[in-house]
Amino acid sequence: MVQVQAAARTGNATTLDVRFVAGESYEFVVRGHRLLVDQPVEAGGGDEAPTPTELFVASLASCVAFYAGRYLSRHRLSRDGLGVSATFRMAADKAARVAEVQLTVRVPPDFPEARRQALLAVVSHCTVHNSLASPPAVSIDLATP
Repeated sequence: MVQVQAAARTGNATTLDVRFVAGESYEFVVRGHRLLVDQPVEAGGGDEAPTPTELFVASLASCVAFYAGRYLSRHRLSRDGLGVSATFRMAADKAARVAEVQLTVRVPPDFPEARRQALLAVVSHCTVHNSLASPPAVSIDLATP
């Protein structure tokens, strides 16, 4: 396996290093956590891990879940049964991208009806959702060893 460098922090910026493993698999490390991405067999991969696109959608869903959980805790409500389901659709045109994501937050059975709108407002402002609503500047450079 290829050695992977951990994420480095400088001020409020974090640098990740992604390395080729084999086939269509890549690995990266974040704060000591090793993560792998791969492609399905039909796309030439070994299907050993989620695709980068699946991780993208999962990061949105898990961010929403985190914000929902914090809301519940802050209001002394149970998190038991809390979950988020995500369904996504790819764009049909030439620019490969996620065209639509549908998130469903499953609230605990005893969640008060009067708090629904407030919870929706909180989860719709999670960090990943905010990053999609106001996209970051992205630049790509090439480097040689």
